[in-house]
Amino acid sequence: MTPIDIPTSRPKTPDAVTEPPVVRYLLTGVALSFLGLFLLLPLAAVFVEAFSGGIGVYLDAIRNPDTLAAVRLTLVAAGVSIVLNTIFGIGAAWLIAKFDFPGKSLLITLIDLPFTVSPVISGLIFVLLFGAQGLLGPWLSDAGIRIVFAVPGIVLATVFVTFPFVARELIPLMQEQGTDEEEAAVVLGAGPWKTFWRVTLPNIKWGLLYGVILCNARAMGEFGAVSVVSGHIRGVTNTLPLHIEILYNEYNFAASFAVASLLTLLAVATLVVKSLVERSAARRLTPVTQNTTS
Repeated sequence: MTPIDIPTSRPKTPDAVTEPPVVRYLLTGVALSFLGLFLLLPLAAVFVEAFSGGIGVYLDAIRNPDTLAAVRLTLVAAGVSIVLNTIFGIGAAWLIAKFDFPGKSLLITLIDLPFTVSPVISGLIFVLLFGAQGLLGPWLSDAGIRIVFAVPGIVLATVFVTFPFVARELIPLMQEQGTDEEEAAVVLGAGPWKTFWRVTLPNIKWGLLYGVILCNARAMGEFGAVSVVSGHIRGVTNTLPLHIEILYNEYNFAASFAVASLLTLLAVATLVVKSLVERSAARRLTPVTQNTTS
């Protein structure tokens, strides 16, 4: 019999990128041009207009009491939204990913509801519920509780439009991880809280941070729902987006762009944190992938 020659090396894998260099450069140029036209140019225009009146006008707009009140309210609404949505997101993801129960599909659908309902409609819903002529309005008025055209209404509207973000980041992550580690911890004698803090939370921490960052970004930039329930009371119920709108409608362009630049800086800071989280998560997962493939 003729011996069979066994190749000692693997055949060279063809390059996945088969397009000629001209096509790649053209696509890259189109992408960069699109980003420059629709992202970088508007951002540059914001800062150019913000400083068009000089540094003194810019600082006066930032230090204005109404601006500072809008910053505080924006941070309060975002902070409360992050705390409540983190608690809800972890609980909902745990329930959906780890257990089977009647109404599970309905719960997932309800979590996605803010993605499908216009923010303006959600604001109107709160007005119909808690307004003076709403369903619960007379009872709340008799109890001395004010929700619509006050800070509680702004917080409720912000929480509503942002609550899917944390849950939607954690549900697929927990479903992929399964329940083996939690079951092993329970078999070894760990209680529910110890299992959560020692097993579940470390496994979901990067997804949780990513969801919190997205929730914060959405909360700071929310306009539609907050606009309906705020009443546009300067220094009381205006968040940063609403304050920018009022200044612009008053033809105070330098001040409006100055406040817009502040909101832009907060957004950029959020993107930087998001990138750092993604990079840290990638570094954490790389050794695991290498050990698996080796």
